[in-house]
Amino acid sequence: MAKRRTALTTRALTGASVVVLTAGAALLPGAASATAAPASAATPAAARAASAAALVARLGDRAAGSYYDAAAHQFVVNVTDGSAADQVRRTGAVPRTVRYSTTQLRGALGTLTQRARIPGTAWSIDPRRDKVVVTVDPTVTGAGRTRLNTVVDSLGDKVVVRRSATAFKPLIAGGDAIWGSGVRCSLGFNVTVNGAPYFLTAGHCGNASSTWSDSQGGGEVGQTVDSQFPGTDYALVQYDDASSDHESVVDLYDGSGQQITHAADAYVGESVQRSGSTSGVHGGSVTGLDATVNYEEGTVSGLIDTDVCAEPGDSGGALFDGDAAIGLTSGGSGDCSSGGETFFQPVPAALDAEGATLP
Repeated sequence: MAKRRTALTTRALTGASVVVLTAGAALLPGAASATAAPASAATPAAARAASAAALVARLGDRAAGSYYDAAAHQFVVNVTDGSAADQVRRTGAVPRTVRYSTTQLRGALGTLTQRARIPGTAWSIDPRRDKVVVTVDPTVTGAGRTRLNTVVDSLGDKVVVRRSATAFKPLIAGGDAIWGSGVRCSLGFNVTVNGAPYFLTAGHCGNASSTWSDSQGGGEVGQTVDSQFPGTDYALVQYDDASSDHESVVDLYDGSGQQITHAADAYVGESVQRSGSTSGVHGGSVTGLDATVNYEEGTVSGLIDTDVCAEPGDSGGALFDGDAAIGLTSGGSGDCSSGGETFFQPVPAALDAEGATLP
């Protein structure tokens, strides 16, 4: 195949529902790719985010996460006692005293996972609120809603509930992307495994098709070799032509592309962009980590929660921050006219699981 880069167009997630965004996709060798980033590749902000995360881990029960305050241009570390605040100041970050520790909030997540894994719900920790945010769609009614209310009430003010206007559901649509057997998705990032060319997309896309083309009804250009969904949401596709040129670039839909040099973990407050075959390029910020979404097809955990919009067909598309690969589009709610919420599979975890690297 000729050299090409990942392309994604501009539309919007239908309605306000949280959905799996399975829409047409095209296997493009020019799609961006990534692997775990060497320390030298990290931006100053990413390095500061990693430092803040490491500090939170060291502080244990005396901390409750960290986030980037874009208005103040500084990282904030939540703490639960004064001595921890002093340690934070010595690192150059800003301490903020909160009520609940990471351990307490993760305990609330565990309770929700054990007792309230109901289709139509999602949850993640928002360190800016020092709360677990639970999202509920309109399909959660009757006994299911009563059960959820009981669990939420038992967790007190550790939890806040918000409502989605439409249901969480998988969406398959057409568009400019990678095409499978009756489905269209978006290519995420080109990668290599043992020197051979592959690409990453969403696992629910990989579940839907074993072969892929770069045009609707076109010839096969790749085969799904591994697909993980639910649980996680990524798939690995091997290119049929081992000699094709696979650029590490994300299409910006303005005639240019963003070079991708490495993969990185997301942090709350990070400014990110998403490129997808239905709605093109849209930006926003990371609002939560380790998010869980209970789709009708099953539960997916460990996701990145954002306020970035997306649409059916953007599934599998690239979430990135500058030259860093961050995530693969999983599902979401809202649309790109009025705004939305979208969840992403972290790229570093997918790369590690598949033994993949940048091409």
